[in-house]
Amino acid sequence: MQTEYSAANIAAARSIQTYTYIYTSAATFWTYDYVCSFHQELAFLTQSRWTKVKGLYILTRYTPFLLFVAHLYLNFIPDNNPDKCQMINNICSCFSLISVICSECFFIIRTYALWNHNKVVLAAMLAGFLAVIVASVGILFSATANAPFETSVISSITGCYQSTGSDELFVPFVLLFALELGLISLTLVRAIQSWRTARTPLYDVLLKHNIFYYVCGLFFSMVNVFTCLFLRYAYNAMFQDFQLIILAILATRMHLHLWHVDRQMHSSALMLIPLTDVSSVGRTG
Repeated sequence: MQTEYSAANIAAARSIQTYTYIYTSAATFWTYDYVCSFHQELAFLTQSRWTKVKGLYILTRYTPFLLFVAHLYLNFIPDNNPDKCQMINNICSCFSLISVICSECFFIIRTYALWNHNKVVLAAMLAGFLAVIVASVGILFSATANAPFETSVISSITGCYQSTGSDELFVPFVLLFALELGLISLTLVRAIQSWRTARTPLYDVLLKHNIFYYVCGLFFSMVNVFTCLFLRYAYNAMFQDFQLIILAILATRMHLHLWHVDRQMHSSALMLIPLTDVSSVGRTG
């Protein structure tokens, strides 16, 4: 006997499938990026000095892996327990927060460097960043607690979703949009001020990376505000972690590129030392 399902049940099941496809695609993309950059990353991890930035890189790079493991388990392992769904989702939310905090820290540090370590600029960025973090954590976990998870009534569909009560989840993305708009404004102001006086290859790379990262962040923040406000079922969360994963990939990829550019510049400078200087150094050594 064939079971008939309502239009709402079918729509919810399709949203869970779409969410699963997007998350699987993101995991595949992250794995592909990791394989492609493995030789560069290995050189960075083995040849660079151990610093706080290197620790930040490792945390930014590998937190999405933990996020993938938890979410793919949630999406593919059959489980009709909404309480377990909520617990795993809370764990995923913690990983998501760690990921976005680390990614943004990279570019706050870089914006600080563009402003020649201006303490006033750093204080303003950190104040705005902390305000966004505190507000986002409060909204995120209160929204999750007030909107219980549901599973599909169709037995072949695994995974769970929040059907209602999560409209306020758009607020963290509005706050993130405002933060990144402020950071890109600082970057553009500094670029205009230093356009003629500080033009070096490393400065140009740093500037382009910052602008590209912020543009991607602004775009995905707008997409997530739209999906949270206007889409239902699992559709309203389908790009939330995707944004954080893309930002983490951009942050780590760009840091690797900057490190290699810096090494090449130092290597080129050493090659330009006159032979007389090299011989004199050899005699004094």
